[in-house]
Amino acid sequence: MNAILTMSSFIFPLITFPYVSRILLPTGTGKVSFATSLISYFSMFAQLGIPTYGVRACAKVRDDREKLTRTAQELLIINLVMDVVSYVALAIALVCVPRLREDRALYVVVSFTIILTSIGMEWLYKALEQYTYITIRSIIFKFIALVAMFLLIHQQEDYVIYGAISIFAASASNIFNFINAHKYIDMKPVGNYDFKRHFKPVAVFFAMSCATTIYTHLDTVMLGFMTSDEDVGYYNAAVKIKSVLVSVVTSLGTVLLPRSSYYVESGQIDEFKRITRKALNFVFLVATPLMLYFILYAKQGIYFLSGSAYAGSIVPMQIIMPTLLFIGLTNILGIQMLVPLGRERVVLYSEIAGAVVDLVLNALLIPRFASSGAAIGTLAAEFVVLVVQFVALRKDVTSAFRKISYWKIALGLLLGTAASYWVAGLGLGNFLTLAISACLFFGVYGLLLLITKERMTIEIFNQFLAKLKRKKD
Repeated sequence: MNAILTMSSFIFPLITFPYVSRILLPTGTGKVSFATSLISYFSMFAQLGIPTYGVRACAKVRDDREKLTRTAQELLIINLVMDVVSYVALAIALVCVPRLREDRALYVVVSFTIILTSIGMEWLYKALEQYTYITIRSIIFKFIALVAMFLLIHQQEDYVIYGAISIFAASASNIFNFINAHKYIDMKPVGNYDFKRHFKPVAVFFAMSCATTIYTHLDTVMLGFMTSDEDVGYYNAAVKIKSVLVSVVTSLGTVLLPRSSYYVESGQIDEFKRITRKALNFVFLVATPLMLYFILYAKQGIYFLSGSAYAGSIVPMQIIMPTLLFIGLTNILGIQMLVPLGRERVVLYSEIAGAVVDLVLNALLIPRFASSGAAIGTLAAEFVVLVVQFVALRKDVTSAFRKISYWKIALGLLLGTAASYWVAGLGLGNFLTLAISACLFFGVYGLLLLITKERMTIEIFNQFLAKLKRKKD
């Protein structure tokens, strides 16, 4: 189900962004990207790190409805109180900051994500591993948003509508989350709340969320204040492609977080280590070919998805692609290992280090290199986060890293590049170049892994054959 969910996240921007980017141009998409990044800071304060903490807290009491109800209601009440504080702060900012007053309507529309995220309680559904519900709900709303994009966006001034539809696609389904929650928890207030027990862990997760949000959105916000909406648009096109690919790389880690927490809580450490080892292997197998392919074919990827007006996105995209591997690994080390083990502070320290590096490099590089400078800052920040987390877990993960078949992956990448790189010189057009080169690159890469009997590739291949056999039977 999470694979299907990931594919829907893939397909939605693949269909809509080529259309939207050509109508709104870099300036229009840049305005929406800047607004989304800015509102993410207000949303960060409203959420207090509960989207991650809530998964762990609810997973621990998932077998006791009364305890689960009390925990979920306590976290929801904390969220709603913080929503009020965030909206007050946003209102003051819209009145006092000239840069924000220009597009006040856009910021108000995008700010609906704050309340919708809170009432959605997605952390509850993830803790209970309700991925079928999450997937179906998400696909339905993405499809509605897809139709709305083509019906309502026709000129460059429609960027506010684009912002509204983007929020609808991402968050409107949270209303149904709230309505559907009665299946898992009691909606009637239970009383005897103990908010204090959440304050300390929530504070740590909030600090983690602050650090993460700062260094993931700081580049866009600083670009918006220091350069122009057009530069933000160039950078947004590169980040849009990276974000789609990151969702593929991190899909396994997202699914395994509640399972990891459950194993740690029940003392099944061997099982915890086993799924961690698999997850790290998965990241290397998936992230490295995606990273290399989109460095080689950055020009065709940008032109196909966004149009020739986004030529300024090519270099930033090439610079930012290695973050696929860095983010994939830190998603496993941080979210799947350190958080279930109760070592959130290490994640916090790593993200603070990343945020500081990002802030310093952005301040130095954005004035001179604009979107490329922001990409360098993000790349360095993600690498620093990875190094800090790896050092903290080196005794636990060194053996897992040693079992990865690096030479098989490297050989597959080399042969995949050799088999596909000549396609770029044929002048076939962006779509055909991408389609043919991708088939050759990933086909040869996967075939090499099968021939050399890479462990996880063989396991996935055998599972696929077993499912086909069961369908035939």
